[in-house]
Amino acid sequence: MVLPLVCNPGHVCITDESLYFQPLNGYPEQVIQIKLHRVRRIYKRRHGLRPLGLEVFCTENDFCSDIYLKFYNTADRDEVYYYIATFLENHITEHTAESYMLQWQRGHLSNYQYLLHLNNLADRSCNDLSQYPVFPWVLADYSSAQLDMTNAATFRDLSKPARYRGMPEPPFMYGSHYSSPGYVLFYLVRVAPEHMLCLQNGRYDHADRMFNSIGETWKNCLEGATDFKELIPEFYGTDASFLENKLSLDLGRKQNGSFVCDVVLPPWASDSSEFLQKHRTALESQYVSEHLHEWIDLVFGFKQRGSEAIAAHNVFHPLTYEGGIDCDSIEDPDQRIAMLTQILEFGQTPKQLFTTPHPQRITPRFHNMTRSSSINSPISELSSASQSKDSSFEDLTEESRKLVWANMGNLKPVSSHKIHKEAVTGIAVTRDGAAIFSTSQDSTLKMFSKELKDFQRSMSFSNMALSSCLMLADGKTVVCSSWDNNVYFYSIPYGRRQDTLMGHDDAVSEMCWFDDRLYTASWDSTIKVWQCASDSSSSHKRSQFELLAELEHDAGVNTIGLNPAGTLLVSGCKDGTITIWDTSSYATLQQIHCHDGTIHHMAFSPDSRHVLSVGADSCMKVVDVQTGMVISSVSAEEEQRCFCWDGSSALCGGQSGDLLLWDLLSNTVTKRIPAHSGAVTAMWMNDLCTTVITGGEDRQTVFWKLQC
Repeated sequence: MVLPLVCNPGHVCITDESLYFQPLNGYPEQVIQIKLHRVRRIYKRRHGLRPLGLEVFCTENDFCSDIYLKFYNTADRDEVYYYIATFLENHITEHTAESYMLQWQRGHLSNYQYLLHLNNLADRSCNDLSQYPVFPWVLADYSSAQLDMTNAATFRDLSKPARYRGMPEPPFMYGSHYSSPGYVLFYLVRVAPEHMLCLQNGRYDHADRMFNSIGETWKNCLEGATDFKELIPEFYGTDASFLENKLSLDLGRKQNGSFVCDVVLPPWASDSSEFLQKHRTALESQYVSEHLHEWIDLVFGFKQRGSEAIAAHNVFHPLTYEGGIDCDSIEDPDQRIAMLTQILEFGQTPKQLFTTPHPQRITPRFHNMTRSSSINSPISELSSASQSKDSSFEDLTEESRKLVWANMGNLKPVSSHKIHKEAVTGIAVTRDGAAIFSTSQDSTLKMFSKELKDFQRSMSFSNMALSSCLMLADGKTVVCSSWDNNVYFYSIPYGRRQDTLMGHDDAVSEMCWFDDRLYTASWDSTIKVWQCASDSSSSHKRSQFELLAELEHDAGVNTIGLNPAGTLLVSGCKDGTITIWDTSSYATLQQIHCHDGTIHHMAFSPDSRHVLSVGADSCMKVVDVQTGMVISSVSAEEEQRCFCWDGSSALCGGQSGDLLLWDLLSNTVTKRIPAHSGAVTAMWMNDLCTTVITGGEDRQTVFWKLQC
């Protein structure tokens, strides 16, 4: 059993009801018992850079576990882990770094909570001082009388290691580490003196080297030759006792004659409680929220190792990294003990959680940005243009959307109609909701009257399947794409085909329309962008369409989508590749291979920060638009064919014919609703998210209403 600086030997026994640990030394408790039904989380841990640890939590608090066990070999550890995991498989939800990232990005986790989760996933534990949770210094001002959190100079540059600014040119690498048992106890000596005495062979460190002042400690991190430690979670908690000498310890006399007592606080904090309160406020500030991902890149992410670490001057001793040495391969027992001791006492780099740049958090500043006219506008600016200029209306809409989606499980069928002879492929609705149009593989476009509850018209444009349809903004024209390589325009008032656009060499799979521009995707591996003349709303003659761009792909394009502002286009191909385009320059912004096989459907989140895709590999992927990083991946039990989503939850149509309500923050299905007898192949949702229409391979069109 692992405790700070101590490993207690003993026996482990597990039954159908409990986990037992019997210490073999003079531990106060003869037997430690943990009821399995109380367990909330279990984690495999590395101890001494070896996969030997197992930590068990019986509360939701990730900071302190109920027991930390270290086994002699990985096989024994894994056997106990899988036994408990099997017992708990229906009671716990396993989170990944990507799922926590999505929750943090969307504001469901605070910076403090997110850092705790990352530390936990990176094998950091309060029971193991060599892998104690690590938190960043976030402030650089410890001398002012007032703390100005609106001034960027108040904060540390989180994109660089703590000591970087004080290095001579060129910046050198490090002979120590930012987190080690000595550094942890340096901060905690006033509440854990026995651990410091154990580490220091029965005595405290020299008084002038003790934790005397927060400002001086920060200064030493910038200027000292060997001091560049980061902070620990206690600096952002609520218990200030580690800053106060409440135990009246004799910690020595400094060279200036004063005794070491309470930690000297910055002038802007009147007492230790106020310091913690302001320090936590700084951690959750907008500046830190916008830059925390840079520090995560250094400590947990892609700048932790390799060429990116070298470029960021973030390289530490090889023994601090997982995989740096195999202690089990060292035959000399003395050398093995010496190596293990160095690993445990020198400090260990956290497990690497991310290998690509970490996305930035979505903060209020993004919602106030306006689109730049420059072709080279950053993605964060382009994707933010969908936000309303009226912030109060925007907040109301966002809150309303959250409330509606919270009740999406109450979706009830109103009516169903079988008006096609083959699978339904697309659904479009007039602005007033009076007429519903659907396309099908039976090559027809059909109009259904909501008032009469019966279909009114049936149009056939060719003898090949229609693949999708959309309603133009005028509410008078339906556009249909076909497997015969053409796009057809149907006039609702005149009840006839108005025009045909022949623009591809293979089937047209899907279309988008924005500001008189038509985007057509095809299995000929292209997307074509067409400009429609401003007076075309009445006639839509072919001559009024001008080809603006042709976007090449390496495989057939199966699905496309625009963000709400029309500034970004996303395409999904048959080879599983997602490409994000800038619609002003038609430049490729991101290209990511996400799926094994065809991508069925994809769409931007309402804030344009993420793209959700579903594919033939039964996976659901969430991609961060700014970085191109897959921040969430779910392997479902069946293919998801189509969906509507709000950025956090998704209503998906499954291969089985059911509607599945997914919570993408926990990657779980919260509700399964029977809908069709075959795969759900088309879905439409109104702007209020209260009405849904689905179409399926069973040829049925089902109308749904949200019952709040």
